[in-house]
Amino acid sequence: MACLAASKRNHLNSNLSKLSSPLSLKSLFFCTSAPSQPPNPNSNEEQSVSANPDAESFSTKTESPPPPAATFRREGRRQKNPEKIEDIICRMMANRAWTTRLQNSIRNLVPSFDHELVYNVLHGAKTSEHALQFFRWVERSNLFEHNRETHHKIIEILGRASKLNHARCILLDMPKKGLEWDEDLWVLMIDSYGKSGIVQESVKLFQKMEELGVERSIKSYDTLFKVILRRGRYMMAKRYFNKMLSEGIQPTRHTFNIMIWGFFLSGKVETANRFFEDMKSREIMPDVVTYNTMINGYYRVKKIEEAEKYFVEMKGRNIEPSVVTYTTLIKGYVSVERVDDALRLVEEMKGFGIKPNAITYSTLLPGLCNAEKMSEARSVLKEMVEKYIAPTDNSIFTRLISGQCKAGNLDAAVDVLKAMIRLSVPTEAGHYGVLIENCCKSGEYDRAVKLLDKLIEKDIILRPQSTLHMEPSSYNPMIEYLCNNGQSSKAETLVRQLMKLGVQDPIALNTLIRGHSQEGAPDSAFELLKIMLRRKVDSEKSAYDSLVQSYLKKSDPAEAKTVLDSMVENGHLPESSLFRSVMESLFEDGRVQTASRVMKMMLEKGVTDHQDLIDKILEALFMRGHVEEALGRIELLMQSGIAPDFVSLLSVLCEKGKTIAALKLLDYGLERDYNIQSSSYEKVLDALLAAGKTLNAYSVLCKIMEKGGVSDWSSCKDLIKSLNEEGNTKQADILSRMIMGKDKLAGSKKGSKKAAVAY
Repeated sequence: MACLAASKRNHLNSNLSKLSSPLSLKSLFFCTSAPSQPPNPNSNEEQSVSANPDAESFSTKTESPPPPAATFRREGRRQKNPEKIEDIICRMMANRAWTTRLQNSIRNLVPSFDHELVYNVLHGAKTSEHALQFFRWVERSNLFEHNRETHHKIIEILGRASKLNHARCILLDMPKKGLEWDEDLWVLMIDSYGKSGIVQESVKLFQKMEELGVERSIKSYDTLFKVILRRGRYMMAKRYFNKMLSEGIQPTRHTFNIMIWGFFLSGKVETANRFFEDMKSREIMPDVVTYNTMINGYYRVKKIEEAEKYFVEMKGRNIEPSVVTYTTLIKGYVSVERVDDALRLVEEMKGFGIKPNAITYSTLLPGLCNAEKMSEARSVLKEMVEKYIAPTDNSIFTRLISGQCKAGNLDAAVDVLKAMIRLSVPTEAGHYGVLIENCCKSGEYDRAVKLLDKLIEKDIILRPQSTLHMEPSSYNPMIEYLCNNGQSSKAETLVRQLMKLGVQDPIALNTLIRGHSQEGAPDSAFELLKIMLRRKVDSEKSAYDSLVQSYLKKSDPAEAKTVLDSMVENGHLPESSLFRSVMESLFEDGRVQTASRVMKMMLEKGVTDHQDLIDKILEALFMRGHVEEALGRIELLMQSGIAPDFVSLLSVLCEKGKTIAALKLLDYGLERDYNIQSSSYEKVLDALLAAGKTLNAYSVLCKIMEKGGVSDWSSCKDLIKSLNEEGNTKQADILSRMIMGKDKLAGSKKGSKKAAVAY
């Protein structure tokens, strides 16, 4: 293995020796132009280094040309060019941590570093951090001595990444390495600080150039002017402009263009105009850039007449306006709502053979929409599609669709959507939403449904890159229409896609619940209701009503009762008729106790209707032996001011042999002094006596007599006789004395009454 590794290195070194030296003409050309891939000095050198650094061998033999058939097959395969050494190094740095092991791997791959390779690695590094690490490593490891071009490259990279302290240190350390400064390096640093918004450092560097003896030309001043004017420091710019003149440096056309641009940017229109006049007085002829700057500046301050004046002046000087000139003036016309002039200008530029570009169209279309010139906007869009020019801002399509819909031209609005597809502009849910909303407003529901089908079919709603989503005003009318026309399943697909985006619209969900319920799919509706409750989405009473009715129609009163419970728990009061429907359905299904619980809920909510159904439920409870539950319901009824029909209940229970239930009901009434007729007492006593429950009859009779109730019961003697026969002589004797005492008391009362009358 060691021998094999050694042979690899020798082979690699021999191939790398073919690379151009740092002093070659091609290297120097490359350093000035800085292309992404360096030119190859020799077309065969790409073949000299394998794409895989760990390949078994590197062939240096000249192969004989293949036969024509083989050549055709190779060209058909389109073989990849071997990967270049600098690309391999950049990939290694991107995929591995910067460690000694990685450094050794690079050193083994390329034992000798030349200028072209180092420059290309710096240029191709994925991040500024990788470039800086490589720059310092090759220098500290004595693998390569950096020159002016590599310093310029690393300063450019670090400045672009805002790593300005590193760039500054590298710049200031250049004399220690025997390298002289030049103006371009300092200009690069000044510009980098300016782009990062650190104007004071740019100014300090500019001043330091003078201290360190670096010559400053108009190039340095132009860069400084751009930096300070970009931040609105127009007074500082004027001071340095005067300083420049005092140093004998004459401004150029580019200098004046920067100054005029900066003063307009700061709103100093008069100052900008003075510099424009000063420029002409120095016999520096304005160019198209100068006039573009003047037109743009005056349009920004809404002085469109002044902008027009400079437009006429530049044509008078035989300076041909560019597409930028026309676009700027069109933008000015649009800003002051002179759209007709903007359209005229577009036709003029076409007449001069100047083709409108994407910015021109993107400037014009919003103005046409604002002016409600939708037919003209349609023509402009058609022209863009024919020329395959997409606007710079895709939001204009939303305005076009909305504008055409507002104008009542749905066909034109649909054409906007088709234009987006032809221009390869991604359509979003919001675009479809505007169309669907307006189709619904116009009653064209079939067209709206077709648009919705495309929206769902292509998963446009769920696209992660989407920024424009459907509004409630667009999907709620659609959902309502679908639910009212038997298409709730399609509406649910839309709702669930919206829910995946975090949309929890209570109107949509409640509408969908009603739709499923009306279509006889209460389970789907109930599932959505559960989701709403989990996510704490407000529910509507009508949704619960329709769901309960749907379960009742499907003869599923148990689920209907569950929904009713949820309805009450969430603060909705069901209608009296809904309570009755659920209770009746449960009662007919034999679920008496469940119906009793619904009755209890109804009474607790203050609904006191349906006396007939209540009596049926109470009777059924007693008949089934749920006596305690029935008594509890009677207690609740009495508290609600409703008296059950005790006579009917006691009569039915006695007739059907439910004597114990009748006894408990009568006993319950006696304890609470309810008004029960004496005939009902006698029926219960007769039933108990007939059933042989003499002690129970004796007990209740005693209670009745204590309350002053019936004492002339015809079967009293039969009860006493039965008690004696059963050996309950004590109870028989007590009962006899109670009856005799009542008779004597009654007789004495009659005698005194007669005496009083006689007297």
